[in-house]
Amino acid sequence: MEIKDLRQKIDAIDVELCKLFSERMKAVAQVAGYKRENSVHMYDNQREKEILARISKNLGSELEAYGRTLYHTLFDLSHSYETRLIELKTPLFVKLSELIHSTPVPFPKRATVACQGCEGAYSQIAADRLFEMPEIMFNNTFDGVFRAVSGGLCEYGILPIENSSTGSVNEVYDLLVKYNVSIVRSLRVKTDHALLVLPGAELKDIKVIYSHHQAIGQCSQFLDSLKDVRIIPCENTAVAARNVALGGDKTKASLSSRICTELYGLRILTSDIQNRDNNYTRFICISKESKIFPGADRTSIMMVIPNKPGTLFQVLSKFNAIGANLVKLESRPVPNKDFEFIFYFDIEASVYDERFTALICQLETNGEQFKYFGTYSEVF
Repeated sequence: MEIKDLRQKIDAIDVELCKLFSERMKAVAQVAGYKRENSVHMYDNQREKEILARISKNLGSELEAYGRTLYHTLFDLSHSYETRLIELKTPLFVKLSELIHSTPVPFPKRATVACQGCEGAYSQIAADRLFEMPEIMFNNTFDGVFRAVSGGLCEYGILPIENSSTGSVNEVYDLLVKYNVSIVRSLRVKTDHALLVLPGAELKDIKVIYSHHQAIGQCSQFLDSLKDVRIIPCENTAVAARNVALGGDKTKASLSSRICTELYGLRILTSDIQNRDNNYTRFICISKESKIFPGADRTSIMMVIPNKPGTLFQVLSKFNAIGANLVKLESRPVPNKDFEFIFYFDIEASVYDERFTALICQLETNGEQFKYFGTYSEVF
């Protein structure tokens, strides 16, 4: 047979497959109706095992693995369709429904905002971008920002969560799991570091440089070019600049933002010393109350899934089934557990799409541990 004849044969088979798939999903809908009317538990793991065993037997060794992959995808599509039809009333489903259908309000222009560090910190720059006139309360630690927000001292908190050069800020992710707060907005800030010194100091004089460990990583190439200079991490880039100014020692410098020069009476010895010109830090804005502001199109979640072959693929296939765009996937080991991982997901999809809401609720019931961080929009 010619290739065109073989392709026509495949096309004819595909027509039949589409008919059979449609019939299968109609049967799934009938099952969903029965489960809804009779309050039957939605997920039947034993039945899936029986189907997979039958598929393996019918296909034989050569096609068994391909057939099992195909049916795992069919199971995921069926689960998603069932969940949407049954309208599973989980606490998260109720919460999302209330947030989605509440009266939309614009993102506030003024607010009390918690930031880590001191005046001149990049978190302050981010806060000034998000709010017209923020009343900023500075905290020594990221944990202090979370406590200020969860305790009601501040309406919002601004925290760095990811850098384009050095990756995620793991401490902030850990605190998102620990505290009951919600991400309501995110933004990207171009991060340009400068070497700041006291007036009259020269590069040959510098013996010690202070900065936050993220900034140190982002400027590693410049720092590696220096000889006989100690690099000392501290809690914040602005705190580093303030300490240099207060110390009055011309042998000390900081990696900080440009605005720290005027704030602390320092001067720029060398500017734009980050490894990459397109060095961006992504900040999140957290709130004690869950809110979904108009235009929200990004959702962040955390899951711990069973350490079994194919479990991550099954989760990813669910996103693919509804056309959701996975913009971040990161894993970290679960503390005190061998070879178990926490997965962090950022998904771009409309929260007003009922298929997506159903998917999030399905993931909540499937994972060993699950947390919804929030639905928000990202500004640049």
